[in-house]
Amino acid sequence: MTELPQKTDRKLGLVIDLDICVGCHACVTACKGWNTENYGAPLADMNAYGEDPSGTFLNRIHSYEVQPSGGGCAQTVHFPKSCLHCEDAPCVTVCPTGASYKRAEDGIVLVNEDACMGCGLCAWACPYGAREMDRAAGVMKKCTLCVDRIYNENLPEVDRVPACVRTCPAGARHFGDFADPDSNVSRMVAERGGMDLMPEQGTKPVNKYLPPRPKDRPAAAPLTPIADVKATGVAGFLDRLLEKL
Repeated sequence: MTELPQKTDRKLGLVIDLDICVGCHACVTACKGWNTENYGAPLADMNAYGEDPSGTFLNRIHSYEVQPSGGGCAQTVHFPKSCLHCEDAPCVTVCPTGASYKRAEDGIVLVNEDACMGCGLCAWACPYGAREMDRAAGVMKKCTLCVDRIYNENLPEVDRVPACVRTCPAGARHFGDFADPDSNVSRMVAERGGMDLMPEQGTKPVNKYLPPRPKDRPAAAPLTPIADVKATGVAGFLDRLLEKL
């Protein structure tokens, strides 16, 4: 039986400003460092210095090149992606052991690694590719919004945010409570037209993306992704995003 979305008291999540993300990967490095030291078990690196390195990351940056259909200079969009902590999280619904769950108090989606059997169904169900199998540990891992930081009263208040937010040199990442209409993240989404990633999936992601600010350009030269644009998926999201450039 499909589980109904769980009502949460708060909706903690991220706002990512695609207008100022420079693709520096500082957030990726900070995430890897913090979670390797504090996740409970290190995030594995497989053959890290070999010819075919791979490993477990909870946050990744994808870069897309776009260009005007009528010619002109190409533009690069840097696109950070991690777990979106969906309100109707399909990873939670399909998990056969209940290892994947959504917290009632703040809406954060987590994995109980003691209950995870590494079947990979949650990764199959996630339309965003935001879950990573740790091959060394044999369990699924994902962004936790640094739950061990944000509630840690031993840390200075300025550090009680996800590691990616704390380290972003451009200030492109923001953390807050979307259930509060007066929070910093809610105001930014309202003022800048924050967007859901792939809303057609119906997962109601909590994390939002702020589109690039409008640029002065001829109306007859709209930007489109170099790859064939589709109505859905990441390409469709980028196409909607580029309409705002």
